[in-house]
Amino acid sequence: MGSEYSVGELMVAAAAREICDGEVVFVGMRLPLLAFCVAQRTHAPKAVGLFEAGVIRDSASPEMLYTMCDPPNIASAAACVPMATVMGLLQRGLVDVGFIGGAEVDRYGNLNTTCIGSPEAPRVRLPGSGGAADVACLARRLVVIMPHERRRFRPRVDYVTSPGYGEGAGWRQRVGLPGGGPAALITTMAVFGYDRETCEAVLRSYHPGFTVEDVRRETKGHMRIAPDVHPTPKPTDEELAIIRAYDPTGFWIG
Repeated sequence: MGSEYSVGELMVAAAAREICDGEVVFVGMRLPLLAFCVAQRTHAPKAVGLFEAGVIRDSASPEMLYTMCDPPNIASAAACVPMATVMGLLQRGLVDVGFIGGAEVDRYGNLNTTCIGSPEAPRVRLPGSGGAADVACLARRLVVIMPHERRRFRPRVDYVTSPGYGEGAGWRQRVGLPGGGPAALITTMAVFGYDRETCEAVLRSYHPGFTVEDVRRETKGHMRIAPDVHPTPKPTDEELAIIRAYDPTGFWIG
């Protein structure tokens, strides 16, 4: 990838670009903490961040956050409310974009964070949903961030913890999910979007230092490729400066 930026910084910049000005964002942990700050301080100054613990922000945190409950996130917040209030905003359909992660993902954007193997006799138990299933079901669109490893990409996940497009086109409508479903999957190798008609993942861009074939090799099963597939845009100098100011030791970006 070269020495000018890290993969983590590239992923944060890509995630920040998924946030539009004026949107309500269910932020989540890890890289989304940085992505919201980058978006807020660049192209989306009117974005509002919701944090599952009950924090609501209309400005970027002034300091590095290790958790959503850190003092800098609370002291200058627009509001600190019960968790049920924040989740209620999600349920009312007021969240434009939500960020979550997963251990496994399939071609329809379904995520597994529950177990590897049969749910009745799992080989590995994972942390579970937390609020991720709520975000996946109720946000107007979903952005997933996760490492890119062949074992994580499955034709069908072992357990659907957080639903994407289920079994394909029309599934969300049939089961009554009001949210819009996955819009982007950002990994350590690439960025995927989702086809509007088939609801399948489509390779949108590959990170500099990789090729389409590199991504295909690490993506189990058939991989659809966008006609205009291209290298993921590098972080700008402004984006890098903001990321490094918030995370000077590389705690999140490595």
